[in-house]
Amino acid sequence: MTTYHFIGIKGTGMSALAHILHDSGEKVQGSDVDKRFFTQEGLEDKNIPIFPFSENNIKDEYTIIAGNAFSDEHIEIKEAKRKGNTFYRYHEFLGEWLKQFTSIAVTGAHGKTSTTGLLAHVLNETYPISYLIGDGTGKGHVDSKYFVFEACEYRRHFLRYEPNYAIMTNIDFDHPDYFTSIDDVFDAFQSMADRVKKGIIACGDDEQLQQIQAKVPVVYYGFADTNDFQAQNVNETANGTEFDVFVRNTYYDTFIIPTYGNHNVLNALSVIAICHYEGMRAEDIKKISTFKGVKRRFTEKNIGDQIIIDDYAHHPKEITATIDSARKKYPNKSIVAIFQPHTYTRTKTFLQEFADSLSLADHVYLCDIFGSAREESGKLTISDLQKLIDDSSILELSHTDSLLGYRDSVLIFMGAGDIQKFQQAYEEQIDALNNDNELKNA
Repeated sequence: MTTYHFIGIKGTGMSALAHILHDSGEKVQGSDVDKRFFTQEGLEDKNIPIFPFSENNIKDEYTIIAGNAFSDEHIEIKEAKRKGNTFYRYHEFLGEWLKQFTSIAVTGAHGKTSTTGLLAHVLNETYPISYLIGDGTGKGHVDSKYFVFEACEYRRHFLRYEPNYAIMTNIDFDHPDYFTSIDDVFDAFQSMADRVKKGIIACGDDEQLQQIQAKVPVVYYGFADTNDFQAQNVNETANGTEFDVFVRNTYYDTFIIPTYGNHNVLNALSVIAICHYEGMRAEDIKKISTFKGVKRRFTEKNIGDQIIIDDYAHHPKEITATIDSARKKYPNKSIVAIFQPHTYTRTKTFLQEFADSLSLADHVYLCDIFGSAREESGKLTISDLQKLIDDSSILELSHTDSLLGYRDSVLIFMGAGDIQKFQQAYEEQIDALNNDNELKNA
């Protein structure tokens, strides 16, 4: 029996895949940098070994799965190729693994992770399933009926997959370090559509997705009455959002989701559509109301009279959607956006759009640009973005106490890098103040 060694096991997709193989009875280990990531705890809970990068980690009998962020010059990848190990990139291995199941790919520029998590939750309430979510969560099951997985368009990696079904949430220009234009992105999604075997569930409100040509049936969802699945009578309540679903203009049922914002209604509608298409009963699909969310997607906690939200938003449209959700859930509170841009190329490409979306908050704090493993530095600085936003400030890790003054407010920490360290520093600042107050009052 081989051992699967993951190079870069702390990555979100990589850690999720490691969980799946472990749950399926395989022997799993991995390596990564020393820095602690939010995916690490789940791996440690299952006693999956994590080692520092070293060529000595590569043994002859191991099967190697390498994260896409690492080049062929990485010390472990070079050693694996020198030894002649069975070697896969993440997306290559996943493309082979999912062939065992009825597979449902969830793809799109925005909303992939939340939709994948929502679909996995609903199906898992009724069937034994396996799933891979982009927040680092994964589950394997030997008797899986479905395999639900997030399929990323970056570098056209999703073209390694041939899913039975695909949910397509939207097409938008992102990853400007790879894609050259919206037309280039569309071309990638068209190629993905060509690989789907049974059916596509696509957002009909998205102009780009309306142009997709497919060899399989396409079921459209959205708010417009031209869609096969339409949401009507959307009503925000204290517990979430309620809406009616019409299937080809005929009332189907009323659903409740524990989240806010039109983007969340659309995500839910895509899940309702695929489950209906697969013959699930409405009463089972309604378990959508018990969804607890995915990691780093509007993840909330209350500290004193402040609401602290952790969110992965790193594109202007995602920032807009996140602030909109906060406004709808907390209409009487001030919104403070704390944002860390992710990659220099994205920040430069969408500089004005970032400024416009962040300006929807009442107060804005900016953290230094986070360079990815593919891009360590750039000429752009966070000051270039700050100049475009009125009344914005730069937040230093050592001075998060400036956030203490926002009483009865919602603080949203947003970004795809290590924005969590700013949130952690702020929470530690609060703890220290509380401890000081307790000593004074003792």
